[in-house]
Amino acid sequence: MAPACLLGVCSLLCAWAVVTGHPCSLDHQGRADCNGKNLQHAPSSLPRNITSLDLSSNSLVVPRDRTLLMHFPSLRSLNLSSNAMPSLSPAIFSNLGALCLLDLSSCGITSLHTDTFQGLGNLHTLLLRNNRLQELDVPFLLPLKALFHLGLQHNELVSVDTWSLQLMETVPQVRLEGNPWVCDCTVQPLQQWLQRRKAVQVTCVSPPGLRGQEIAALDSQALGCRTKHRFPRALSTAQQTTVTQSNTTNTTLPATVKGGRSWPYLVAFLVTAVGVSILIAVAAKCKLVHKNFASYRHRPLPEISSIGGSPMEDCSVWDRGSCGSQSMQADLQAEDDDGFIEDNYIQPSEQLPDKQERDLRLSI
Repeated sequence: MAPACLLGVCSLLCAWAVVTGHPCSLDHQGRADCNGKNLQHAPSSLPRNITSLDLSSNSLVVPRDRTLLMHFPSLRSLNLSSNAMPSLSPAIFSNLGALCLLDLSSCGITSLHTDTFQGLGNLHTLLLRNNRLQELDVPFLLPLKALFHLGLQHNELVSVDTWSLQLMETVPQVRLEGNPWVCDCTVQPLQQWLQRRKAVQVTCVSPPGLRGQEIAALDSQALGCRTKHRFPRALSTAQQTTVTQSNTTNTTLPATVKGGRSWPYLVAFLVTAVGVSILIAVAAKCKLVHKNFASYRHRPLPEISSIGGSPMEDCSVWDRGSCGSQSMQADLQAEDDDGFIEDNYIQPSEQLPDKQERDLRLSI
């Protein structure tokens, strides 16, 4: 039953080819072979559901402002090798979202636009062999999320920058053989990249002394990379004397000089300690001054009339002798006293007699 069905499909495809008159051959698996037919465009009469299309070795004209193949959205394999296409427009394959294999070998491509492969999120294999790429604008790989194999053999690449190598890290298989690599000190990033991947057959073309040698197997001296040394290996007598004198001077430096970066912390500690000490001293001084100022404050004496009347009124009751002596004492006190008294000058025992003492004297 199955062979009969396949035979029927093949017969239909052959009949379609005869009716439409296109020069391509079709098989029962939906593959169209248009190799070497001197075509300038893909035949529009081909079935839309074909999955593979071979347009190699033709004279295809690449459109500038539109996609290359507009009528074949089911294509999974497309071979465009050996067509003259020096440059490719941005998004030229954007309508081929199901494409898994794209062969652009031997097309004379000199450069790739960043958006050339936009829309090819399912692309698995990209073949760019035998072109004229002199440098890699590797951001063209960014839309290719599912890329597994990238063929860049036999182009005109002489070097590759570190960023491009980092972007190619996401591609498991990258072929770089057959490029005219210049093996100098700048090739070291590529050398390390090849060593990590254990890649072989990536050889030097120049300089002539390294021609044919694998880049991954070279050492730094062969690449002309010199290691920087503090002192040369061989020193003259004068240089040795200078070095010895400098070493002697370094050994006699005090420990504080060799301390390195610790002295700023010591200075900060000392400044902080001195500042705190000054603040404490100022605070103590202010407190002492306040205390001395408070001890010298004065207040006026109480009026005699508020205690027991004037001395002249008491003289009328007391005897004249005592009154005279009290009058003299009052005059002397009036001459020596200025109306103010210092704190704690009069003891409590020397206060003026209260009312009971005056009553006792009156009774006597």
